[in-house]
Amino acid sequence: MVTLGTGSYTYEVIDHWAKVPEGWSFREVGGVGADANDNVYVFNRGEHPMMVFDRDGNFLRSWGEGVFPRAHGLTMGPDDTVFCSDDGDHTVRKCTLEGKVLLTLGAAGKPAPFMSGDPFNRCTHVAIDPRNGDFYVSDGYGNARVHKFSPDGELLFSWGESGTDPGQFNIVHNIATDQEGWVYVADRENHRIQVFDPSGKFETQWVNMSRPCGLYIDQAAGISYIGELGAAIVPNAEAMRLGPRISLYDTQGNLLTRLGDQPEGDALGQFYAPHGICIDSRGDIYVGEVSWTHLGSKLDPPRELRSLQKLARQAS
Repeated sequence: MVTLGTGSYTYEVIDHWAKVPEGWSFREVGGVGADANDNVYVFNRGEHPMMVFDRDGNFLRSWGEGVFPRAHGLTMGPDDTVFCSDDGDHTVRKCTLEGKVLLTLGAAGKPAPFMSGDPFNRCTHVAIDPRNGDFYVSDGYGNARVHKFSPDGELLFSWGESGTDPGQFNIVHNIATDQEGWVYVADRENHRIQVFDPSGKFETQWVNMSRPCGLYIDQAAGISYIGELGAAIVPNAEAMRLGPRISLYDTQGNLLTRLGDQPEGDALGQFYAPHGICIDSRGDIYVGEVSWTHLGSKLDPPRELRSLQKLARQAS
């Protein structure tokens, strides 16, 4: 048994959790989410963009075929809905849990001009204000903005620009909210999480992290789960304690524990590129990794690598 973490935050790494149908593959996993019944939604870049499993990893169904060219972010919404962010299509779609599209934001295949500030140019993720249903879209690779929308999809306002100062962004890669409505933004290439109030006013920032990529906040417990990509240059590729890893913080920015201190790899307890994170009702962590983009496509010959892991929380 391989375990990660310390104290109350200790997890067993579950090998080969998802039972993918024969002949199918994820290619890589952009986002992952769990519903009220602990069914797990795996938003991936294979031929079947949304695969759904029960908590034991048994396959239930798939949907989204022909709809999502490049799965990026997944956020579970209220009333049995899910928000799917597609950075290749420049859209956010709100869907039922069976895949019916209820709302589409953005023009499919038509990005806003690069760094124009208009939605969207390679949007990345969605966060929902639990108090009123307003939601935020991080945007993204071709913009340096956060957009706030009303529950019915009306654009309310946007903030952010390219840069390194507070309130500026260098790859707005992920976004989350806590139960009080504070907004947390994974400012990936600035190596920080920025925290804003619901009007977009900068409050503080968390540093001491390595390219934060995945971001999930357990609103009830006040715990932030952050997937860090780790070293970005070849000379650091075998260095220890730089990531890739999962770091747990409280919502005041205090580090609780880190899961993983090894360089990237395929062994249990190692990661390639933690990109999407969620937890279920028991506190188990699901980690989606973009291992094909990060490494698999660059191998000779190219090959798919593991792109989904389950970390089962251990009783303290």
